[in-house]
Amino acid sequence: MSILSVNESADFNTMKQLMELTDGNLASHLKALETIGYIQSTKQFIGRKPNTQYAITEEERKCFREHLDALEELIK
Repeated sequence: MSILSVNESADFNTMKQLMELTDGNLASHLKALETIGYIQSTKQFIGRKPNTQYAITEEERKCFREHLDALEELIK
């Protein structure tokens, strides 16, 4: 969620590299987030290779910001 909250979108391989996760681990997390409506995916081909982009929904971007604000207040 942090990666998607500060970027317009990110593809699967970029997130996998940044978080150092396996394909299966990342895929299961992304599927869970998409199932509950926190993120949306867009599938396309770049050349002949499939590419899936993920983006946080606008409603969840706001909710995630509120969550971070609450954590910051808790730390203070």
